[in-house]
Amino acid sequence: MIEFVTDANRGAYEAFVMSHPYGHFMQSCLWGKVKDNWIWEGILVKSPEGEIRGAMSVLIRRLPVVPWTIMYAGRAPVCDPHDRETLRELVEGAKKLAKRYRSYELKMDPDVLSSDTEFADLMRELGFRVSEDSKNFEGVQPRYVFRIDMQGRDEEALMASFGQKTRYNIRLAVRKGVTVRICGKEMVPDFARIMQETGIRDGFITRDASYFAKMLDALGEHARLYMAFYEDKPVAGTLAIWYGDKVWYLYGASSNESRNVMPNYLLQWEMIRWAIEQGSRIYDFRGVSGDISEDNPLYGLYRFKKGFNGDFCEFVGELNLVLNRPVYFLLENGQHVYRKLRKLRYIRRNQAAAAEKAPEKETKEEA
Repeated sequence: MIEFVTDANRGAYEAFVMSHPYGHFMQSCLWGKVKDNWIWEGILVKSPEGEIRGAMSVLIRRLPVVPWTIMYAGRAPVCDPHDRETLRELVEGAKKLAKRYRSYELKMDPDVLSSDTEFADLMRELGFRVSEDSKNFEGVQPRYVFRIDMQGRDEEALMASFGQKTRYNIRLAVRKGVTVRICGKEMVPDFARIMQETGIRDGFITRDASYFAKMLDALGEHARLYMAFYEDKPVAGTLAIWYGDKVWYLYGASSNESRNVMPNYLLQWEMIRWAIEQGSRIYDFRGVSGDISEDNPLYGLYRFKKGFNGDFCEFVGELNLVLNRPVYFLLENGQHVYRKLRKLRYIRRNQAAAAEKAPEKETKEEA
């Protein structure tokens, strides 16, 4: 039995997603408030007795100029990944929404490991194409992550499990006087500034301060902004999310200055300690590259996260269900080109802005 989420059953939907082993913050009603520039819809599948067997939320984005929309179900579905009937009903619910909103595609990236070939085969039977060729960050969500299994492990056991260099760098940050604080929205401008600095350095697009502030407002107790200070200056920051039995390291930023005092290591340790406090089953470091060769420019990120001795996990990949084939082929190629041009413009604009500020900074220092 398929139901759509309304005010009457919203609480039951949220409770199910939060308590389920495959629950994810991107499937929560709260995440819909963060993504308020999309339309949020929720789907429930119930047994004949009224017991919830599965849930899925979709974000629906209206495209400019054209009358069609795209549907995205981040880290869906929330159900037993081998329950064929529940999966089928969730997809049927999404198709009903697609007709209502004129969606030409449903995209999802399940929180299911690639080793689960049974799930992948079921989704193919339901009409999805499974994209398995992503090695870096081509998808909406990362396909490869590091995760720590937190079950039955306290601070002492976790610290002992880290690599020797990681333990050393955490303790070095403390010795050097780095402090980490849980901050409110008053520190969001500093976090966004350092985030932009990181994006320019590493070549990726960053969010503006208003997005991070909205996230803290919408997620409430489920989100924390951690800031690292050195000599009373903010030098790094992270944004973490706790939901259900997991804590995720969602965003991280570090200044070009004071990186030698290792603030990022201490920030990770404080977020892991939060996961311990919450009794979490998993601490998720989020994305790394699937290409772990040392000559990969992203290898440094892999090496940093690997030092915490998590499990290197590969998800099943991005799933696409084409609902209107002519429109899909017309618009999908255009979006790929648009995204590449947008990223290139962003990086060049901010690199130019940083270059203009550099002489001004030097003059102030000389004065």
